Amino acid sequence: MAQAFDQQWHGTTILAVRKGSQVVVAGDGQVSIGETIAKADAVKVRMLDDVGAEAAGVLVGFAGSAADSFALLERFEAKLKESPTNLMRAAIELAKLWRTDRVLRRLESLLIVADRAATLMLSGQGDVIEPSDGVCTIGSGGPYALAAARALLRHTDLSPAALCREALLTAGEICVFSNTAVTVVELDSNEGAPAREPASPSEKG
Repeated sequence: MAQAFDQQWHGTTILAVRKGSQVVVAGDGQVSIGETIAKADAVKVRMLDDVGAEAAGVLVGFAGSAADSFALLERFEAKLKESPTNLMRAAIELAKLWRTDRVLRRLESLLIVADRAATLMLSGQGDVIEPSDGVCTIGSGGPYALAAARALLRHTDLSPAALCREALLTAGEICVFSNTAVTVVELDSNEGAPAREPASPSEKG
């Protein structure tokens, strides 16, 4: 059983898309423990209010073990309090701490964070990566979502929210550790609350 719990939340899909002034982060709802689906409607993306560029908010999505993800999120919020309008500085400071702290560097998780100025992927190896095309993914379904998102970005006029939704539906139909219960958070929305997408008939779990 311990081995199974070590694997929880490694399988998921988080996608961020930036298009013009619009920024969206979305995630699927599946929580897997080993080869078993433990939950189908988890929320792995959120909005942090009154921080980031222009204090317009920061979007966060996370993949990894549940406890590790929330531990990192707490430390990220602490770094944002130190430099509330400078996402890059907060991300770099978290990455430095994550890599060097003996406890934190054992945490198994990945984060995507985004504000009006930047989209960043953070890892425990000290990586702070800004995608050149505004599209970023993490999780086991990430490659499928990335391919779908790039194709939709090039060949459709879908809004970032609709594009994320369609790309995650595609990933959820391919990756056995992701599903099609999609949650979308959009930076420029009037209400910063997550918008739950209805589960499709093909939702796994």
